[in-house]
Amino acid sequence: MSNWTDAHCHLQDEFLSDGDHAALARATLDRAYAEGVDRVVVVGTGAQTSREALAMTSLESPVEIYATVGLHPHAARDDVDPILAMAREGHARLVGVGECGLDYFYEYSPKADQRRVFAAQIGVAHECDLALVIHARDAFADLFAVLDSEGVPARTVIHCFTGDATDAEGCLERGCDISISGIVTFKNAEALREAARRVPLDRLHVETDSPFLAPVPHRGATNEPAFVREVGEFLARLREEDVATLRDATAANTARLFDLPVR
Repeated sequence: MSNWTDAHCHLQDEFLSDGDHAALARATLDRAYAEGVDRVVVVGTGAQTSREALAMTSLESPVEIYATVGLHPHAARDDVDPILAMAREGHARLVGVGECGLDYFYEYSPKADQRRVFAAQIGVAHECDLALVIHARDAFADLFAVLDSEGVPARTVIHCFTGDATDAEGCLERGCDISISGIVTFKNAEALREAARRVPLDRLHVETDSPFLAPVPHRGATNEPAFVREVGEFLARLREEDVATLRDATAANTARLFDLPVR
C-alpha cells in the first residue's frame, strides 16, 4: 500500500511567498503529509531553480523530496550548459532532467532555441540515465519530431499533459508516460478528460505543478502538494477506478519513472 506521490511541483524560493523559505516549505510539506502525500519531486526550470531544487532535498520533512534540473522552454534563450553540468555532476536525490520541451502557446523564446535546448537536455538524460520531464503545449508535432530525431529516454514523462486523445496516443506510442494535473478538473477540459480516460493505468502519474493550476474546488488559490490527493480522487472517479488502486499505481509508476526506492 502506498501514499500519494506528487510527481511534479515547484517549491523553490522563487515560487513560494516572501519570507523564511525553509519554514514555508516545511509547512507546505507538513500539510501534504497530513493529506497522505509522502513523496514529491521538485522540478527545476532554470539554473537557479535547479540548484534550489537540489538544495531542497536536504530539508527536514516527513515527506521524501527528490529533484530534477532543467531549462524550461520559456527560458530557452538562457545558457543550457549549467543544467547539463548539474546533470553530469549528479546528486544523491537528483532523479531527472527537466522540465524541458516546447511551448508554442506563449512562445516566450524562439522556436529554434526551444528545439535546440530541448535536444541538448534529451542528450544529457540519455548520457546520465536520468528520467526526462517534458513540458509540451501547442507543440506536439514538433515535440514528436524532436523525440524521433534524438531518441526517447527509457524513462520519460509528459508533465501536466494538456493535449487531446490523439496527442496522448502519440506520446504513449513513443514510450512516454503521461502525468495529469489539476487542469483535468477545470470546466473546459473535456478533451483532456477524454485523453486521461485512455491512458493505461501503468503509464499514469498525478501531479500538482504547484504553486500553479490548483484543482477545483481550490481554483484561483495557491496550489500545493497537499492537493494532489484531490487530483487523484477526481481521476479515479473519471476513470471509474478504485481510489486506492489509482493511488498505489501512480505512486509505483512515479517510483519507476524516477528510479526511486521501492516501498
